Amino acid sequence: MAKPPRPKPRLAVFKFASCDGCQLSLLDAEDELLAIAGQVDICFFPEASSRMLPGPYDVALVEGSITTAHDAERIQQVRRDARFLMTIGACATAGGIQALRNWGNAAEFVQGVYAHPEYIQTLDRSTAIADHVRVDFELRGCPVNHHQLVEVLAALLAGRRPRTPGHAVCLDCKRAGVVCVTVAQGKPCLGPVTQAGCGAICPAFDRGCFGCYGPAAQANCGPLAGHLVQAGHPPGQLVPLLRNFNAAAPAFQQVSDRLEAGWPAEPTSAEGNGTR
Repeated sequence: MAKPPRPKPRLAVFKFASCDGCQLSLLDAEDELLAIAGQVDICFFPEASSRMLPGPYDVALVEGSITTAHDAERIQQVRRDARFLMTIGACATAGGIQALRNWGNAAEFVQGVYAHPEYIQTLDRSTAIADHVRVDFELRGCPVNHHQLVEVLAALLAGRRPRTPGHAVCLDCKRAGVVCVTVAQGKPCLGPVTQAGCGAICPAFDRGCFGCYGPAAQANCGPLAGHLVQAGHPPGQLVPLLRNFNAAAPAFQQVSDRLEAGWPAEPTSAEGNGTR
């Protein structure tokens, strides 16, 4: 007697504070997504379907950062429901562009922006998912590279390690024959400390990398910032370069804080190596 077919892995996609761009990257995969959809049971994906089944789930993809008390509670339930939890995009892995509030006064922002601030319930900080629950895999980018996202999902289905790049953008520039904008033109560029994934788009169009994919695995941001300061770039002008989509990633945050303080001579003991 033939054995009954094994049940398909149950997949769920959750959104927190974000622009939906990383979920749209998944939908943009089109043919690859259709192939994956045939191998999984998509149980919860409000961006793509009205079908919303309760957990548990084998795989949960999480987009967005934690910016409200409700979301801080909700991510705990997602973690309980998911056997494997993967964060996708800069918001989920580093707090996103909304983490710029971490250097300001969120209450003042709310008062200045909203006609009825009494209806706004928000936290003072925007934080990564890994600051709240255990994360099994992080896929960076703003937005994520949909080829990388498909590769990770395919690897999970096949029971193997995902093949995603861990090198810096500089290597992609060398491979593509792109002239270094820092060496040739003196432009500030985060290519030496940013994880690859975009194909070095910005340097290819004659502008410096601004860190969409967050710090590379061994990002040594302090020496890069020191070089740029010595090259004549005022510390205050370099702060916005690091305070972008991945502003709250520790490797970027530590150095941007030093730059904002006027670039102290001695680095902090934990500066610039790794992302968390």
